[in-house]
Amino acid sequence: MAISAPRGTKDLLPGEVERWQYIEQVARDLSRSYGYQEIRTPIFEHTELFLRGIGDATDIVQKEMYTFEDRGGRSITLRPEGTAAVVRSYLEHHLDTQPQPVKLYYIGPMFRYDRPQAGRYRQFHQVGIEAFGSNDPSLDAEIVSFTWDYFQKLGLTDIRVEINSVGCPGCRPAYGRALQRFVEPYSGSLCDFCRDRLGRNPLRLLDCKDTGCQEILADAPRLKDYMCDDCRMHFEKVQNYLQVAGVPVTVNEKLVRGLDYYTNTAFEVTCPGLGAQSSVAGGGRYNNLVETVGGPSVPGIGVAIGLERVLLALEKKGVPIPIEAPEIIFVATAGEGDFEAFRLMTELRRWGFTAEKDFLGRSLKAQMKSAGRMGARYVLLLGEEELREGKVTLRDMTSGTQTAVKREELFKVLAELRNRRQ
Repeated sequence: MAISAPRGTKDLLPGEVERWQYIEQVARDLSRSYGYQEIRTPIFEHTELFLRGIGDATDIVQKEMYTFEDRGGRSITLRPEGTAAVVRSYLEHHLDTQPQPVKLYYIGPMFRYDRPQAGRYRQFHQVGIEAFGSNDPSLDAEIVSFTWDYFQKLGLTDIRVEINSVGCPGCRPAYGRALQRFVEPYSGSLCDFCRDRLGRNPLRLLDCKDTGCQEILADAPRLKDYMCDDCRMHFEKVQNYLQVAGVPVTVNEKLVRGLDYYTNTAFEVTCPGLGAQSSVAGGGRYNNLVETVGGPSVPGIGVAIGLERVLLALEKKGVPIPIEAPEIIFVATAGEGDFEAFRLMTELRRWGFTAEKDFLGRSLKAQMKSAGRMGARYVLLLGEEELREGKVTLRDMTSGTQTAVKREELFKVLAELRNRRQ
């Protein structure tokens, strides 16, 4: 029986990889234009990092992490998200001693034991940006603006950005208690998830999609009525900066996100037409996370964008992805000319061209067919006459024209042809 890829994972084959490379490159270019530098962290970390960073009461920690014990008896977890690892790296390498804010971006795979479906995998990929060392509301707006700009550049112009403030540790607990008191008389009517969350993390009730729970919460206390003046002012300034940047947002008072570390600003980006997987990005401020992980009190904010869902949205909406196929030069020959064909192919590659030859010992006619199937723009024919006279026959596969070219002039001719088309 053949071995297949584990459930919830996917091979990225030629033809599809180029689509990934494009959306990743757009993210890289945009990150750099915003002043963010790339960081790469291990795909596994000590489990304690996520217990402390994400929160041991979250669904991710409770149900979704890939955790195992290594041969040294240490508990290790495949990273379920990117922020905690970046925070750990920020502290371990003393980036807090550098000029602040420190602005970092990452691209890579994450792992969660989830129920696989369209747009949701057990190994999935994210683009994320994180900024440390500033509580300025304009930095919150920058993160949201970056996210908005990314989707605009990809052609996903109908996204919706929802934003909220989840307060701070000074004002949020009072709201949590008020919400708990309001909901407790109806606890028997809550869904299983909300009944479980009520005692551990009552704010998570707000983003429940169950219609029965939504009806119960329709008249629940509102977080903004419990928000301290600092949090209220911070949120107002974030909205003002976004208005200046021309980024349209909708305030959703029930938006709390699924991670315990968020403070103040939280936001989510949705794309219509994706059904249950409409959320394509989310982020927010985490002013206590660095301290929770074991560092000093350093404010931070970030966003993560799900690349599988970005590609799903592009496909659903028929947005074309520009893919530049390499211009292939195929060196065709037969018999004793194969050594010279290999030499020529090697030279072409070192000159910066994409070059191929036959590796199956096929006839010259079969090689020409192979060149056509792979989409070669030119074929360089090395027959007995060409080998004897130090020439090649340059065949344009588009026009069908052929030209004899001296070997010493070949690079110049090919370079002129390439420059003429650029």
